Amino acid sequence: MNFYNSLRHFLRRNCLLLTVLGLALAADVARGADVAAKSAEKPASTKYLRVVRNAQERTIGLETAIVSFGPATAKAANVQVDLVAAIHIADKGYYQELNKRFARYDAVLYELVAPEGTRIPKGGRKEKEASNVLSAMQLGMKDLLKLEFQLDQVDYTRKNLVHADLSPEQFVKSMRDRQEGFADIFTRLLAYALAKQAQGGDGGEMQLLMAMFDKNRSLALKRAMADQFQEVEGMMAVLEGPKGSTLIGERNKRALEVLKTQIAAGKKKIAIFYGGGHMPDMEKRLQADFSLKPNQTQWLQAWDMK
Repeated sequence: MNFYNSLRHFLRRNCLLLTVLGLALAADVARGADVAAKSAEKPASTKYLRVVRNAQERTIGLETAIVSFGPATAKAANVQVDLVAAIHIADKGYYQELNKRFARYDAVLYELVAPEGTRIPKGGRKEKEASNVLSAMQLGMKDLLKLEFQLDQVDYTRKNLVHADLSPEQFVKSMRDRQEGFADIFTRLLAYALAKQAQGGDGGEMQLLMAMFDKNRSLALKRAMADQFQEVEGMMAVLEGPKGSTLIGERNKRALEVLKTQIAAGKKKIAIFYGGGHMPDMEKRLQADFSLKPNQTQWLQAWDMK
């Protein structure tokens, strides 16, 4: 336990440095996703993140999808399930729009590895509750990019928001049962990055480095990172692997168990609010286990880069 506490404090003290190093690794991993995408035999699933460019090919926005699913057959439950792809740091207006939309659902199922039934207080968690490694990195990126943090802006106190994720104990047990470890996760990402390097490339790390010294650093960084965020689905597919994973598959299973409970309780219009990288697997499960099919996609602007 002392080791993990020391690691947590180190990450918090050195968040800026680690964020920059993480961005460089993310650039390699994301471009490696292109290699996998080109060799995939099956057609790509619905896109849940996309970059918007103007006529001059200048990046002006990053958007997330809300994909609506309805009954695929007469035997399927007469419900609407919307997959609402989340990005955990974004413009304040993005989260304000989500808050408005969430009020229209019977239930909104949200992700958070926390004890069952956890409620996030309005305005975000307390400092001691937000001191884990992932939150430290996300908060570092929030400051670098001059964006807002999801947990600070989304109103989780509404009665229709329902916690639908593993508890920390369930998460650790699943990783142990699957013989997964964070070293294995890092190894997969590193191997992916090396595979990308073997294919050649233009060195997106330089673009990120130059953005750090731009007079409008936050905007330059967002433009440099937008394509990497768009490839998050490919990166998560690498982590998921052919046998699934705790990070994606097991957490998605838990969310859909909660979905079944909500449908059984008579809820008809339900949103699943999870990170964009979860959505391709979630989509497959909705079609296979619930006989639902996608019928409409809406896009929300998460980053304004005009």
